[in-house]
Amino acid sequence: MTVIPRAEGAVDRRTLLRLAGLSAGAGLVTAATLPGVAHAASGAFQHGVASGDPLPGGILLWTRVTPTPDSVPGSGAGPEVTVSWQIAADAGFAAVVAAGEVRTGPARDHTVKVDVSGLSPATTYWFRFGYNGSWSPTGRTMTAPTADAAISRLRMGVVSCANWEAGYFAAYRHLAERGDLNLVVHLGDYLYEYGTGDFAAGDVVIRPTKPEHEILTLADYRIRHALYKTDPDLQALHASVPWIITWDDHEVANDMWSDGAENHTPGTEGDFGARVAASRQAYAEWMPVRMGGDGAIYRRLRYGNLLELSMLDLRSYRSQQVGRVDGDEIDDPDRTIAGGDQLAWLTEGLVTSTAKWKLVGNPVMISRVDLASLPAWLLGPLGDLLGIPDNGIVVNPDQWDGYNADRERLVDALRAARTKDVVFLTGDIHTSWAIELTTKDTGSRNPAAAEFVVPSVTSDNLDDFLNTSPGGPLSRLAADLLRATNPHVKWVETDGHGYGVLEVTPERCRMDWYYLADRTKRDTSAKWATGWSVGTGSSKIRKESAPS
Repeated sequence: MTVIPRAEGAVDRRTLLRLAGLSAGAGLVTAATLPGVAHAASGAFQHGVASGDPLPGGILLWTRVTPTPDSVPGSGAGPEVTVSWQIAADAGFAAVVAAGEVRTGPARDHTVKVDVSGLSPATTYWFRFGYNGSWSPTGRTMTAPTADAAISRLRMGVVSCANWEAGYFAAYRHLAERGDLNLVVHLGDYLYEYGTGDFAAGDVVIRPTKPEHEILTLADYRIRHALYKTDPDLQALHASVPWIITWDDHEVANDMWSDGAENHTPGTEGDFGARVAASRQAYAEWMPVRMGGDGAIYRRLRYGNLLELSMLDLRSYRSQQVGRVDGDEIDDPDRTIAGGDQLAWLTEGLVTSTAKWKLVGNPVMISRVDLASLPAWLLGPLGDLLGIPDNGIVVNPDQWDGYNADRERLVDALRAARTKDVVFLTGDIHTSWAIELTTKDTGSRNPAAAEFVVPSVTSDNLDDFLNTSPGGPLSRLAADLLRATNPHVKWVETDGHGYGVLEVTPERCRMDWYYLADRTKRDTSAKWATGWSVGTGSSKIRKESAPS
């Protein structure tokens, strides 16, 4: 499914201010001042509100209603009900610009999704839902500018890998409290499928998950989604800005491919296709995302002439990961990570885009990571972290490294078309990287794109696998060895949990990394770690000083 707004007109200075987070007649709104966001949702609306996939004239709104005590997520119980919704130009809803009603019930787990059209471009709105005389918490959202609008700046939060049992979602709270974001991009592993104790903070369960067993059925996935959306920090960020999301593997099962997964055993866990169908249905119900009629989630959204964002699905169409990686297997042109149709869609979109920056929401790392010369003490933990066997591996087969033909085809197309200003935004591996994308034939002198990899919100990092203190000598040595082995890797940090903030201007794309002091504490602080940027017309990246 492709979502590309049509061109309509330029954006004036007042509209640019609204796009930057201001509304006519209202000051900058943060999670602390946004009505209904400062406290966790309760009553009929226990799971908060959310918005997603902004268009110039539209936005997708989401909530979940609990009309009766027995209408709990995953129960299949409760009545069908009518939920009202409103969008207003002000936080007090004195100027309602759109409203309506929608039916929901146990067939869709009492979730509500409304795709609103007819709104003004590049405008801040407030929204809420009503049921039985009560209102939901209030959410704030923003529509996108028109396709040809001149945009001077866009700022987004970038996150991935939020494991409930490994800590609290303070990263979401810090992003919500900034008040200067236009959107959030989530790169996958929004939730994890494991049972209690199977993947926690090292060996410590910070907060038990529900259901306690590994999730397999539609009811299981619904309950797990509902649990995540009771987190007050997640609710605050969803209610503060629109999200653009995609999935990775843990929304179904670890190391998923098109016909199976490492964490699925058909003999004891049933048909894998049935598990995928259950997880995808729950995802479609519980997430503020537009999906195609065939369930496709890869899509493209545009913000004026400044950027286009292509969100990928690198699980649904991929070939099975190889066990032992060698040249014959990873170079096999019949093996794919994206699938032929999606790869063609991505390539065509990048080389023909008229936007200044071409961003790619990329669930797993596309850059090469050579591991063969690393010492055994590092290769073993990295093998666990990256999901690879420790048998002389030189690449991670669950990333683009295991599907070299697809990567070569994409990079070759970018070079042939002389496409510039492509930036991959990546999650998945719980660590932080700033990389210049090269292939085995091009070397590091002429990178084809830049790649910025954000850390996990809570999921275990290298220090957890090594059982050492964060930022200790082994982790610093590991980072040095990774850079020495991979000269295109300009920076890597293996221990921090947190988030990224990407600022895009016509002149540069800059990513800043922020780390939590302690993921196991809800009220933990966060601090800036580093910043890296890529300038227009060049895929060479450079280090930046702390933002002012």
